[in-house]
Amino acid sequence: MKEIQKEIELHYIDYGNQDGKPILFLHGWGQNIQMMKPLGDAFAKEYRVIIFDLPGFGESEEPNKVWTLYDYVDCIHDFVVSHQIEKPILLGHSFGGKISLLYASKYEVEKVIVCGSPYRKEIQKPSMKTKILKTLKKVPGLNSFADMAKKHVGSTDYRNASPRMREILVEHVNLDITEEVKKIKASTLIIWGDKDEAVPLECAYELEKYIADAGVVLFPGCTHYAYLENLKKTINVVRIFIES
Repeated sequence: MKEIQKEIELHYIDYGNQDGKPILFLHGWGQNIQMMKPLGDAFAKEYRVIIFDLPGFGESEEPNKVWTLYDYVDCIHDFVVSHQIEKPILLGHSFGGKISLLYASKYEVEKVIVCGSPYRKEIQKPSMKTKILKTLKKVPGLNSFADMAKKHVGSTDYRNASPRMREILVEHVNLDITEEVKKIKASTLIIWGDKDEAVPLECAYELEKYIADAGVVLFPGCTHYAYLENLKKTINVVRIFIES
């Protein structure tokens, strides 16, 4: 589905139990709906699942100016308000996790789950896409995810992005939201791979310290894409967290 939010066309899918609590899934940089759908599908029986192509990715329109993360937050909030959603659960990976943290610092949410989410200035290594694909191919049963990642991971990274999206990426990488993170009141689950080379493991424990009600779940041997590399475990820990 597509509709206008914050003056741009936003593409999303909305499925599952329409009477259930809504979970909003926000993907990482250079990705799209398909990278979050394996996780969203696991919750469709009990919950309303909403997965976005964030502006500038997938089938969503590119912002008409250089957006900050606050603009992305406002876009998601416009959607929440227009769909009369109260206190959604947010689940974000990487870039989407940073948006989720910033959103939760400004607006009321039920719970927050972030996976490998940056919150201070970090520089990702240019070889990360290759490392991710190699890791996914080694994990039993994840060959299909590796093929999907080849198409979607890093497809709009700095080199391939439009000039405007490059500027947005620079804004994102340089934005430190430490003080905003400290304002989060919602219970927060922090999922991290101990082999994450995109966002250091120390960031997970810093977030745990800054957020009043937060806990870290560490996935040994997993990278920045820990939520996919150990999908079954991710589903289990997220379900326990949101049902507790």
